Amino acid sequence: MVKKDKGLKSASSTKNKNKENEKGQLISMEDLKEFVRTRGSKFLKDPNITSVGIGYKQQDGTSTGEISIQFTVETKAQPEDIKTLNTTLIPKSFKINGKEVSTDVIQRKYTVEFKLIKEVSTNERKSRMDPMVPGISISNVKGSAGTIGCMVYDKDTGSPYILSNWHVLHGSNGEIGDDIVQPGPHDDNRAHLNRIGKLERSHLGHAGDCAICTIENRSFSNAVIDLGVSIDKLGEPELGDKVIKSGRTTGVTHGIVSRVNTIAKIDYGGLIGNQEVGGFEIGIDAANPPDNGEISMGGDSGSVWIFKLDNGKPSTIMAGLHFAGESSNNPTEYAIACYPKSVFEKLQIKLAGPNLIEAESGIGFSPNFLSIPIDNPRLIEENKDKVFLLNSSDTIDYTHFSLALNKERKFPFWVAWNIDGGNIKKISRTGISFINDPRIPAEFQAGDELYSTNKLDRGHIARRADLVWGSLTEAKKANKDSFYFTNICPQMDKFNQGNKGGIWGKLEDAVFEEVEVENLRISLFGGPVFHEDDQIYRNTKLPREFWKVIMFVENQKLKAKGFLLTQNLDELEALELDDFKVFQVALSEIETRCGLLFDEVIKSADSFGQKLSSKKILIQQRNPIEHIEDLDWT
Repeated sequence: MVKKDKGLKSASSTKNKNKENEKGQLISMEDLKEFVRTRGSKFLKDPNITSVGIGYKQQDGTSTGEISIQFTVETKAQPEDIKTLNTTLIPKSFKINGKEVSTDVIQRKYTVEFKLIKEVSTNERKSRMDPMVPGISISNVKGSAGTIGCMVYDKDTGSPYILSNWHVLHGSNGEIGDDIVQPGPHDDNRAHLNRIGKLERSHLGHAGDCAICTIENRSFSNAVIDLGVSIDKLGEPELGDKVIKSGRTTGVTHGIVSRVNTIAKIDYGGLIGNQEVGGFEIGIDAANPPDNGEISMGGDSGSVWIFKLDNGKPSTIMAGLHFAGESSNNPTEYAIACYPKSVFEKLQIKLAGPNLIEAESGIGFSPNFLSIPIDNPRLIEENKDKVFLLNSSDTIDYTHFSLALNKERKFPFWVAWNIDGGNIKKISRTGISFINDPRIPAEFQAGDELYSTNKLDRGHIARRADLVWGSLTEAKKANKDSFYFTNICPQMDKFNQGNKGGIWGKLEDAVFEEVEVENLRISLFGGPVFHEDDQIYRNTKLPREFWKVIMFVENQKLKAKGFLLTQNLDELEALELDDFKVFQVALSEIETRCGLLFDEVIKSADSFGQKLSSKKILIQQRNPIEHIEDLDWT
């Protein structure tokens, strides 16, 4: 019996014996009893269901306290064996008297004698893993469970993806853009906790049964579980080649290529029906037979077959992408896999990943850079669902700067960076290109397609010149990191380019010129202001305002200064550029405009902003800053 379900949530009983469902709604016990009485017999006609009742949902053998309609089954089937048991899928919930009630499935068989049920041990391949590795459970949220084949990269953008089968990541009920979860719902039904990305591309046909999904909020490694090797090459299998795979269900199994250039007719069920899929066949390696006699089982789909070396150990060369095995009534034991070359060409992917983004030292924004510690800005509640998560964190680190990325707008909520004014290096920008961050799906970044053939500049939020300090190696890395599009926003060339006379890019220099900065160190926050009515240009909303907060210590006292830049983008299409204006503003005003929260220690250091706020002068009534001398550093 395959089971899909919602997440778990504790519930408590009430004095009138009502119970709470997952959403905290009160459910009458009488309504639940009536449901079981009137529909229980129908459920028990299923040969695999041994009972149906009311109970608290179980998690690892422990009650969660959430009320559920609880089924016991004789066999918890493997994801692809539903039909062989002549059973049906139990819904993830039922609507009872207008309220959703979750279901729960427990493996249990009843007899007239007392019999102990052996507890099933935990299997790490079927558990949530971070970092994710090839060989563990994965699935479309609408599916059951298959196997992660390997991590691959977009041929053009370098974005990371997970490779598996069409019927694992897409399936007959799926569509491009569906959520993908690790582990699959059959292994852990808490889909809201296990989402790792979305279905990006897929193919089912002669080129193979294959699909890729994005990686959005989990780290990953390409070292195959229980094999310890990372695939770095593609191969072409020949008859007699020895291969090995690591799958979700059967673990490590050995095989020998028994047929090549094979076209198999596979019944995918539903509206898909029979499909012809190309590949090659693998039989059991008699020298290394599987413990249970099965070279593959339901749930192994998507795993990668790897060539074995002469010494019997796995190589780093991919032989094929496993997608099918023999039918259950076939006395022989064979598996079928797609050819790697055809899969990679069809999905437009490659094995070679980009260089890792790592600093030689001091990675990311340092909150302890000044003698008085300061923390990153925080997002208000309504913005938290919009932020991109990298390795489950909303903060993305580079060399000497960090940021939080708005995945809906494709620009950062905020960027935080440090400047060591006494250790700046003079490094050329020649030969460095603006590129996407390969750790982040390209769809969440505004790349070159936005900036070509127009007056938009690729404007750094954290200035390149601010970041090139430290050792020469460190400064060079920071120089390169500053060009990732995650640190870039579209800005009209009139204010972004220093030779146009704008002061926005001179604020940092002005601090060093006008103030006795402690240790020549300053820290900054900055970013765009997002408005719902921002102008849409090439399918991207362009921010028309930007903000910046400069923090430094003078005479052992922390000071913070806030600034807002407003630019006119109304004439973008006509290429007639209006003037921009820079205002000194209170940090509380930046918080309100941007949906951010600054620590009190930072806001209390904003004496000028507090003065502005007390006078309640609207920004339209203030004088813009036209000269460096207009800045208030007191």
